[in-house]
Amino acid sequence: MTASPWRRVWQRFRRHRRGYLSLWIFSILFALSLFAGLLANNRPLLIHYDGQWFFPLWNNYTEIQFGGDFYTDADYTDPYVIDKIRARGWLIRAPIPFSYDTIDYYNAAPNPAPPNARHWLGTDDRGRDVAARLLYGFRLSVLFGLALTAIGLVIGIFMGALQGFFGGRVDLITQRLIEIWGSMPELYLLIIFASIFEPSIGLLLILLSLFGWIGLSDYVRAEFLKSRQLDYVRAARAMGVSHARIMWRHLLPNALTPVVTFLPFRVSGAILALTSLDFLGLGVPPSTPSLGELLAQGKNNLDAWWLSLSTFTVLVGTLLLLIFIGEALRDALDARKSLS
Repeated sequence: MTASPWRRVWQRFRRHRRGYLSLWIFSILFALSLFAGLLANNRPLLIHYDGQWFFPLWNNYTEIQFGGDFYTDADYTDPYVIDKIRARGWLIRAPIPFSYDTIDYYNAAPNPAPPNARHWLGTDDRGRDVAARLLYGFRLSVLFGLALTAIGLVIGIFMGALQGFFGGRVDLITQRLIEIWGSMPELYLLIIFASIFEPSIGLLLILLSLFGWIGLSDYVRAEFLKSRQLDYVRAARAMGVSHARIMWRHLLPNALTPVVTFLPFRVSGAILALTSLDFLGLGVPPSTPSLGELLAQGKNNLDAWWLSLSTFTVLVGTLLLLIFIGEALRDALDARKSLS
């Protein structure tokens, strides 16, 4: 039985060992980052104390409940509180017992502290665990890249399909408007909006989405212009099929090949854009875990080599995995490559 076109694409993708392995590694890392709250958290996952069960991830408990001296919320980074719990029970902590915003006041070394048994990758200049901030920062970067790519994908396909299918004046006028809009200084607009509004991930996503779809629409437009006069499209028009159905059922599947090919590269570009803006101080708020913010700390603390080295490794590794996936996807969608 003849395999379907997408099945043949998947078979060609699996033959590209570097890209296939990169997809698995990236998927595993991203899946683990989605559970960052269980992997890096200053609150214990479970406490059994004096015959009772406690769930600090969902509830707040006072220090006095664990034999302490105060009615304030228990500080689980305090060795005194941990010793009190272990004296009459036990607890299960996250592999990294610090969250991205946890300041370790009980670390013996001055901040930024080098890697040690307490902090595997050291601390930043405020005493926050670098490994935890990298984990949360990686999750934020990938989610931001996927969201920005998805928004650009929807807008780019819509605009490109509109131009390519109708052509003529619609294509001419829309293309001129896109050229005017694309010539606007994106960085200057980001600086202006950053000075007016409070920085946030939502604002940054909206601003970058205003320009991120332009390059993608060109590929869709070209494919629609090439296919709009083919016989099967003209036959569908003669049969009275609506424009929307022709675009959706007949033209769009053929136009998705270049779009899908560039998706991993667009995700890597979005991650790099977020990191660059955070490095310049134009991205997310300072308290937000960010790869760019850690790189900026590494620049300001050249003696703290662990800040730059660990962040650079995570960033470069992520971009390389996405590039390898994109290369494998490009080869898999190339119909001229056949299975041996």
